Amino acid sequence: MSEVKKKILLVEDEKPLAETVRYNLEREGFVVDIAEDGRTALERFRGDPPSLIVLDLMLPELSGLDVCRAIRAESQVPIIIVTAKDSEADKVTGLELGADDYVTKPFSVRELVSRVRANLRRAQMPQEGSASAVLRVGSVEMDVGRHEVSVSGEPVALPPKEFELLELFLARQGRLLTRDFLIAEIWGPDYFGDTKTLDVHVKRLRSKIELDPHRPTHLVTVRGLGYKFVA
Repeated sequence: MSEVKKKILLVEDEKPLAETVRYNLEREGFVVDIAEDGRTALERFRGDPPSLIVLDLMLPELSGLDVCRAIRAESQVPIIIVTAKDSEADKVTGLELGADDYVTKPFSVRELVSRVRANLRRAQMPQEGSASAVLRVGSVEMDVGRHEVSVSGEPVALPPKEFELLELFLARQGRLLTRDFLIAEIWGPDYFGDTKTLDVHVKRLRSKIELDPHRPTHLVTVRGLGYKFVA
C-alpha cells in the first residue's frame, strides 16, 4: 500500500482540534477517520483496521488508556498517544501499555505529522538480514522471524518497540548503545522530544527479562551515556 493510502484513526473529542489535525494529515496524503469517544474508537479499529492510531487519553465513554490496552491486546498497530501537559503519570502508563510514542498538548501539528511518518516508516521497515535469525544472550532468546522471545525457556510477549529494542541489544551485546543511537534506530532520526519515551520502554523491557528489574544484570545503564546488554 502506498503512503498516500495509509489510514490514520484519530481519536479526539475536541472537534476543532480533530478537524485541524485531519486537515493537515489529509494534506500530507493520508486518509483520516475520526472517533470522538473510546467505544467508537474500538468499533472503528475493529471494523476497518488503520495503519496508525493517534489516541487522546482524555475521552468520554472509555478512557484512552483503556482503549490503548484493548487495542494492544489485539494488534501491534503503531499508537501515538496525546496527553495533557501536566499528565506525566498518564504518559508513562500509556507507554507501559504499549503505545509507541506521545505528543503533549498543546502540540505543533507539524510535529505530529512528523511523528506519524516516523512511526509508519519504522513499522513497515523490513528487518534486513535477520528474518531467520535466532539471537541468544544468557537466558534470553529471540527468534526474529517468528517474532518470539523467551526467557529461561518461558515465552515473553513484547509489543513492537520493546521487541525492536531487545533485538538491537542482543545483536550488539556488550556494546554501549547511546540514547541518541537507540532513539534514531527505533523512533527515527527526525524524532522530536526527550529521552523519556526510551527510558520507559527500557524499564518495561527490564520488567520482562530481568530476574530483579530494580537490579538489572543483563540490560544495564551506563550512566550519562546509554545502555548495554551483557550476558
